[in-house]
Amino acid sequence: MNHGGQEMLKMDEVHVVRHKYYNENRSIRQIALEMGINWRTAKKYLGQSEPQRDEKRERNRPVWDKVGGRIDALLQEWASRIEGKHRITSPRVHRQLREEGLEIGERTVRKYLAERRRCGMEVYIPLIHRAGEEAQVDFFDVLVDIGGLRRKAWKFLMRLMYSGRDYVRLYDHCDQISFFDGHVRAFAHFGGVPWRLIYDNLSAAVKRLVGLKDRELTDTFKALCSHHLFEACFARRGEGHDKGGVENRGKTIRLQHLTPILAGKDLAEVSANALFDIEQSWAGKVNKEGRYLRDLFEEEKALLRPLPAKPFEARRMEMVSISHSSTAQVEGATYSLPSAWARLDATAWIGPVDIRFVCRNETETRPRKGRGQRLIYYRDYLKELSRKPQAVRQVAPELVAELGTTYGRMWELLVKTHGELQGARHLAGILGAICDHGENVVTQALGEALARGRCDLLPLQRYLSVQQVTLDSTRLPEGLRGLEVESVPATEYNALLAGGAQ
Repeated sequence: MNHGGQEMLKMDEVHVVRHKYYNENRSIRQIALEMGINWRTAKKYLGQSEPQRDEKRERNRPVWDKVGGRIDALLQEWASRIEGKHRITSPRVHRQLREEGLEIGERTVRKYLAERRRCGMEVYIPLIHRAGEEAQVDFFDVLVDIGGLRRKAWKFLMRLMYSGRDYVRLYDHCDQISFFDGHVRAFAHFGGVPWRLIYDNLSAAVKRLVGLKDRELTDTFKALCSHHLFEACFARRGEGHDKGGVENRGKTIRLQHLTPILAGKDLAEVSANALFDIEQSWAGKVNKEGRYLRDLFEEEKALLRPLPAKPFEARRMEMVSISHSSTAQVEGATYSLPSAWARLDATAWIGPVDIRFVCRNETETRPRKGRGQRLIYYRDYLKELSRKPQAVRQVAPELVAELGTTYGRMWELLVKTHGELQGARHLAGILGAICDHGENVVTQALGEALARGRCDLLPLQRYLSVQQVTLDSTRLPEGLRGLEVESVPATEYNALLAGGAQ
């Protein structure tokens, strides 16, 4: 029986002896005979309500004391040669001591190292979280299925420590832009801003560490703090448990709400589903005092700082040069831009999911791509393609996919009727009509032409809305003011040419 079991048995004997003596009026000798114990022991039990435990005496450890100093010296000597997965073990220390002629058992070395480790461990302080005062922030990597493809994503988590309410958003990148965007969305979700936010020493916020405690913050992070008027606090270097609330919660969310791996058409959909599930679970929880967390949040919301009148724009500005092919490089990805912007400079405002390009007061937005990827919109080159049938032939499938099903059907009919070469020439003419008359009217005309089984350009003229130009009669010579010229269809002009040929 172990020591704890013996203590419990001894305690039971004390209570039985006392009950028999004081309640049943048994003699000490009778009690000793019935319980099989010495009468002196029974008498001793009457004088105490519970067993007296012998104080443990500290044993002498001569071998420990003899080699302890040498073990400490070895650990200090080897400290500069320990990194990564290399660590000091009791067998390695024991072998070194034996090589030096010190007779000691490995078990003693193991106990010494364990005691040394215990004495060096940090003692955690129970903290108090007050309403509206504190939130903790961190990023975590997760797996998601997007469009049937499994890949890595980054989970932004902000946790209000008083009410335990979380905000979660998934991003493609673990960068400063996503970091800022998560803040803006989280504050909007909570309806206010906590007074203090606690972080790791992440590069999105900290430019560099200065000395032991000071930090030089990035300019954009200082702008975020100034815009929302919150205080940024940071954990000690390498001590992520200083914000253990968000650390533990991030792991729990992965296991309880993101497992099995979530799937969706994009990260926005997966994020919305995960946040809905987290909110549903949170709304029904109670704290240790039996209060609903949703009630605690109502207290907390009243004490949060109000949201700023104008939202903080979570974007990074970068100047770009547009090439002769009207493309720009941003973060290693290539984007097409309107051909009229070729060989100009533009400003790229990089967001978490898109990039806004600005050039000469014109704006174009493109989805953000990863390094090495290309995003080419052939709509940007309609004017140039209208003059280059060979280029039209080469990019026709991608081009008509952008323009819509009407153009896809027309391209199929053109190829079937005229072949690819001539069909590309006709399609180039259609692109020219789009440049001259606008896409909507050309699309309508093509739809009517396809309904009649026509694919040549000449009948399309009847469906295009040609703008009527009204001239100011006062600016015409007097001899021409009374003349009227009737418009005729192009088919009559062709008939005229045919008659001339005869």
